[in-house]
Amino acid sequence: MANDKLWGGRFCAQTDEKTDDFNSSVRFDKRLYREDIEGSIAHTKMLEKQGIISTVDSKNIQEGLSKILKDIENGKVEFDVACEDIHMNIEKLLTDLIGKSGKKLHSARSRNDQVALDTKMYVKKELLNIKNLLLELEKVILNKAKENTKTIMPGFTHLQKAQPITFAHHILAYFEMFKRDISRLEDTYKRANTCPLGACALAGTTYNIDRNYTCELLGFETPALNTIDAVSDRDFVIETISCISFIMMHLSRFCEEIILWCSQEYNFVKLDDRYSTGSSIMPQKKNPDIAELVRGKCGRVYGNLTGILTVMKALPLAYNKDMQEDKEFLFDSVDTVKMCLEIFTKMFDTLVINKNAMLRSAKNGFLNATDVADYLTKKGMPFRDTHKIAGELVFYCIQNSKNLEELTLDEFKRHCELFDADIYSAISLENCVENRKTLGAPSSEATEHVIEICEKYIKEKI
Repeated sequence: MANDKLWGGRFCAQTDEKTDDFNSSVRFDKRLYREDIEGSIAHTKMLEKQGIISTVDSKNIQEGLSKILKDIENGKVEFDVACEDIHMNIEKLLTDLIGKSGKKLHSARSRNDQVALDTKMYVKKELLNIKNLLLELEKVILNKAKENTKTIMPGFTHLQKAQPITFAHHILAYFEMFKRDISRLEDTYKRANTCPLGACALAGTTYNIDRNYTCELLGFETPALNTIDAVSDRDFVIETISCISFIMMHLSRFCEEIILWCSQEYNFVKLDDRYSTGSSIMPQKKNPDIAELVRGKCGRVYGNLTGILTVMKALPLAYNKDMQEDKEFLFDSVDTVKMCLEIFTKMFDTLVINKNAMLRSAKNGFLNATDVADYLTKKGMPFRDTHKIAGELVFYCIQNSKNLEELTLDEFKRHCELFDADIYSAISLENCVENRKTLGAPSSEATEHVIEICEKYIKEKI
């Protein structure tokens, strides 16, 4: 019995049912139906323009594809595993609907350039969607920063208290991270913006096609310049998942801090009940499960990146069926980051800041020790000498259960005669913050200037 597949002319037997199931990708690539139909309509218009198919056939194909699109979106279509993928499913639906005209759609085209096209169209769309979600998060960060330019908190290195900063200054660090993420998305978009359609299987076609025309119809910058690379390239998939991995890493770091901050030991922030959960056994619990899940899903995306890199690492040119594996890695990563960005933005927007707890924490741990050293340096002593004196003062305070600002002037002078009454002003937490006025530093003046720059950035990106 002959094989009834669209590619079955060379075969004299049907594929095994398990082969159909194993070989099929329609279970996951069906989400590319819109890209596939839009690409096919553009291809049809080009075939008509070049006289490869008639105007009548072109009209029938375009109307048929538009009806199939509508039927899919209305839930009237069931995809067939035996048709392998979204491309052949739509082609069969079209042929069943309009007859022999549908068989002309695939002229001067292969599934190799078709799937590359669909995936690039999907990637371009989702890169913009993810970028917009990042911009929404950045707006929320800016709003929180504006409210907390004078909210003093401890800054940390090695998870040890280091120097006093403000909450605004701290969260604006994440604004910068997400700015870089947006830049990476934009760069990836540029490299994904070459159209593979017309490359066919790997060597182009003998038909007189117009690749620039389909490129223009589909909104690509330029046709891909090498037909082998056009069908075998998945760099744009790898780059997209890599960009998402960076975003997830930054979200995970942010979540880690929120998880710490909302613990009773820190008590810096309070999570809204809508973005917290309880315990099935301990009635008092209020758990940061949303933040923990975002943190956990970072590893999932890392796995996808490792997976696609491993799939591609030893593939000879040009197309290989292994490349079908890229879709699930890509789709899962896109779905994950979008879901995480949406829920994180809402969680952070509703976060309540405990300013008093942050200030109390900043008052303990000798966060102003560097300012003691700087005070003496400005009096003319070498910094390494002042660093040693400040360290000795900290040790003295530990032995005597005091903070630096609780020392008497006499105690200061025992360590160095250069200390005077103005030391207390120099080491007040407020002045330690406000005297750091350089660009990007934590003073309210410097922070407000950065916020202005960030607001301008948001306006330019929207």
